[in-house]
Amino acid sequence: MLVKVKGSPFYYTKFQRGSREFSRSTGCTSEREARKAETDIIAKVEQKLALAKEINTATVIEIVTARYWKDVGQHHSGSHNTERDLARLVEYFGEGRTLDSITHVDVQNLIAWRRGHNVPRTKRLLTPATVNRSTTEMIKKLFTYEKRRGAVFKNEPNWKALILKEPVERIRELQADERNRLHHAMRSDYEPIFSFALASGLRQHECRTLRWSEVDWDTKTIRRTGKAGKAITVPITTAIRAILFPLQGHHPEYVFTFVATRTIGKFIKGRRYLIMESALKAEWRRMCRRAGVTNLRFHDMRHDFATKLLRKKKNLKLVQKALNHSDLKTTSKYAHVLDDEVRDGIEEMGERGFTGAVTQAEQAEGTDSAERTDDAKVKHRTR
Repeated sequence: MLVKVKGSPFYYTKFQRGSREFSRSTGCTSEREARKAETDIIAKVEQKLALAKEINTATVIEIVTARYWKDVGQHHSGSHNTERDLARLVEYFGEGRTLDSITHVDVQNLIAWRRGHNVPRTKRLLTPATVNRSTTEMIKKLFTYEKRRGAVFKNEPNWKALILKEPVERIRELQADERNRLHHAMRSDYEPIFSFALASGLRQHECRTLRWSEVDWDTKTIRRTGKAGKAITVPITTAIRAILFPLQGHHPEYVFTFVATRTIGKFIKGRRYLIMESALKAEWRRMCRRAGVTNLRFHDMRHDFATKLLRKKKNLKLVQKALNHSDLKTTSKYAHVLDDEVRDGIEEMGERGFTGAVTQAEQAEGTDSAERTDDAKVKHRTR
């Protein structure tokens, strides 16, 4: 309804929508014009209320996860992991829960719940790193995704405080005898992918899913999409060419394949197929067991590549580029490789504190320096 407010020349409109009451100035002194303005004011308020309701509904977690999966998640290199992590969040919070209702304490409870889970097929609890990647960072990505779409969260969790402390990642380097034992224990159709990982420093998924269309023989470069959708390049060195060139013709699409040893399901004995992740992990374990090599992961070949390259070139930026790291901080964990060089450099300096004889060269250098200082003082006094 239209009312006059004491002290104002304008008509005001007052109305109620749901449990909320609204009062707005029409900016009009004429009742006829005020009624027209009232219609526009009410329409705008109802539009804003509808938009707010839409945004609130849009942040329901099952809707957000579905939208995130369609726009982002399905394009991840490890999309099956992303899909599983999203489903876990919906299962934990329940359908109908909105992101803006999830508090810091709620995420703390989620993390505590997740830390009680075991690694599949083992009795070992999940590591802090696994909880951070699969749970905390996953729900944080949903908040970030929605904020980019215009959502506003008044009580967003403090993500920095929620990240669990992770132990410093160990750097495993292959010894010469281990390399020889592994070479002799390799199954022939799996040998190329293991050798390629060691020669290129690429991650397991980046090796396993390499396509021929990504191998450019003319420019001697491999170009493909790596972790987090980042474009990566790998030079085709003499060693890598020797690994890849004989594999041409094995499969029309994928570079690394295995030979089916029997006919079962979709596999026909004698034919080649893309190496599955589970099969690669199983063969890796069997190979290490046959070779008598312990405490070695597939990813350790990437560490071996990095440490040997850094020891050879002594250039951390070069190693960063070779590993396709976005941040030098990630590469800096290999800096310990240069400890020996630092130690040798200090030894060559001949540091000896306040004791020890001064060499003739140092004594002569000190005398020359003193004479130059005296000459300078004489010149200054004669000016």
